[in-house]
Amino acid sequence: MATPAEALEVGHGGLTRSRVRAIVAALKLRIGLEITLTAIAGVAITPGHGLTSWRLAGLAAAVLLASCAAGAFNQYAERDIDAQMRRTRYRPFVTGALHANGRWLAGIAAMLLAAVILGLVTTNAVATAFVLAGGLTYGVVYTLWLKRTTWLNIVVGGFAGSFAVLAGAAAVDTQIAAEPALLALALFFWTPPHFWSLALYNRDDYQRAAVPMLPAIISPRRSAVIILGHVIVVLILSLLPAAFGAGAAYLICAGIGGGYFLYRSIQLVRTPTRPVAWSCFKASLIQLTLLLIGAIAEGAGHGQLVNVS
Repeated sequence: MATPAEALEVGHGGLTRSRVRAIVAALKLRIGLEITLTAIAGVAITPGHGLTSWRLAGLAAAVLLASCAAGAFNQYAERDIDAQMRRTRYRPFVTGALHANGRWLAGIAAMLLAAVILGLVTTNAVATAFVLAGGLTYGVVYTLWLKRTTWLNIVVGGFAGSFAVLAGAAAVDTQIAAEPALLALALFFWTPPHFWSLALYNRDDYQRAAVPMLPAIISPRRSAVIILGHVIVVLILSLLPAAFGAGAAYLICAGIGGGYFLYRSIQLVRTPTRPVAWSCFKASLIQLTLLLIGAIAEGAGHGQLVNVS
């Protein structure tokens, strides 16, 4: 079934293969799937009996819709910046593959509304509030307010991923337990070094577009030191759930992923160059993937993910 945004694009020549690729790119579907896994990890790491399969599917769909709505709005609103950057100049709203018009805004609003309705029907008001907060944080607070005005843009924007964890946790128990709270905090501190590594790799782009991303306004070495400081905090926070009952699978994944991210960030301090920044960025993705796998595997093994009773 087509999303509201996809349906609105059919009138511009039908859903050809190239148009589908453009829509997928505009929705930032890959990032949306990562955010969805983050919410599922929030369910899995929360003590309790998890969610029934249909409630888990509803939560996942709500988070995915909210994330895709926020991602599409981000590209819609930033098409002027994207046109100035090598990394983003081929995005569909820049090239004209998709038309940046009121129909897209209506489709984005419809996706966000659908996310809220799904969340209320399948989970509860607290979890739904976190789903909505995540979408609005990225789509409005980060994109419209902070991105062009302050280096704190991605720091505050880091709440978007944390809200996904909290949405998953609140779907199980509205009284947020220590384990998901620590995971959410780890995700908050993970987002800046993840994105700053990418921004250091694309430093010239951000300077050309006058976007005050931290690596664009301070030296590469200072950026690398700040990235390392954040990674140390991420590693500590990601390991702490083990003190509250998270088992061996979680601890091993968190330790390996966090250790690798730490290793790459130390390399970046020693050699703050573009290739090493790219390696650090990839390490951040590996760390997050292992962390989520560990949380989901641990929860599934202890019956904290899907409630089959």
